[in-house]
Amino acid sequence: MKVHGKPTRAVWLEPDARAVGIIDQTRLPHAFVTARLETLDEAAHAIRAMRVRGAPLIGATAAYGVWLALRADASDAALTRALAVLGETRPTAVNLHWALEEMRRVLTPLPPAERVEAAKRRAAELCDEDVAINRALGEHGLRLLEAAWEKKGRKGRLEVLTHCNAGWLATVDFGTALSPIYLAHDAGLPVHVWVDETRPRNQGSQLTAWELGQHGVPHTVIADNVGGHLMQHGQVDLCIVGTDRTTAHGDVANKIGTYLKALAAKDNGVPFYVALPSPTIDWSLRDGVREIPIEQRDGSELSDVTGRLASGEVATVRVTPEGSPSANYAFDVTPARLVTALITERGVCPASEAGLRSLFPERAEVGP
Repeated sequence: MKVHGKPTRAVWLEPDARAVGIIDQTRLPHAFVTARLETLDEAAHAIRAMRVRGAPLIGATAAYGVWLALRADASDAALTRALAVLGETRPTAVNLHWALEEMRRVLTPLPPAERVEAAKRRAAELCDEDVAINRALGEHGLRLLEAAWEKKGRKGRLEVLTHCNAGWLATVDFGTALSPIYLAHDAGLPVHVWVDETRPRNQGSQLTAWELGQHGVPHTVIADNVGGHLMQHGQVDLCIVGTDRTTAHGDVANKIGTYLKALAAKDNGVPFYVALPSPTIDWSLRDGVREIPIEQRDGSELSDVTGRLASGEVATVRVTPEGSPSANYAFDVTPARLVTALITERGVCPASEAGLRSLFPERAEVGP
């Protein structure tokens, strides 16, 4: 995708091949700032502090974090430590553990002298694979948007509601839930996006709105609780969200508030789609509500809000009373029964184990 007209990815190998470049997403939308990651600790901090976020991007950054660690020490002990440090940064997104397991698989058999170059190469490959997956996912999702536009009689505009940020900022490029939207916009469909603000970190109002604006996609930011009202009044044609972890049975964990949108969509007959790159499927889990770990983050994310003052200064202010505790649950689980369909890089399927295994038959052979 583009930033100020320049093609940009969310993570990259720096030209000197001595560091990993990222967009510091904690500075958006008020400043576009890039940063260099040169050590394991810097990569881990970037993930933990949400300088990079979104399940696919977390996995890609973690893979590069392994490379950064091995540059200092490529021993077995150092590899084990790097995998452990990065694995503890975020608990919910399964892409993190998928990417680290892939790095472990590739690097463990190699002698230490060969690991550094192999780690850099595999991390770069994972990034390219993520881009290809998201582009393919977008093509399949585009067909759903085109069908919705035809069903609407090709009149007015196609109204899509999304929650949190599942655009290219959450991946290496293209995005998941936003990938079909970008392709639809580029194909000339008059798509308009209702952007949930997504409290408490406001990934919708700060990140989704920013990247849609950069690409020229018409959009409107709304408070989190507006979606149901819009659906009741026929102002949403379909919902598309991303996912950080999906069970083999089709339950999806996504940013807190997704479950409520799915309930409103079900009540109003609005299709509710989940964009699902295959690395986010956790084949070992069956019951998402019972089994998916839900991250609880620092309460200050809920009690404090950062924004730009009239003077232009960016400041953080407290919005809750002193002494009031905050419970900051970062994700919730939407049961498969509320999901109209899953959009993957291999096609669209029902939110069920049978549906997923029909697209990924190799999983039927190996089991969980």
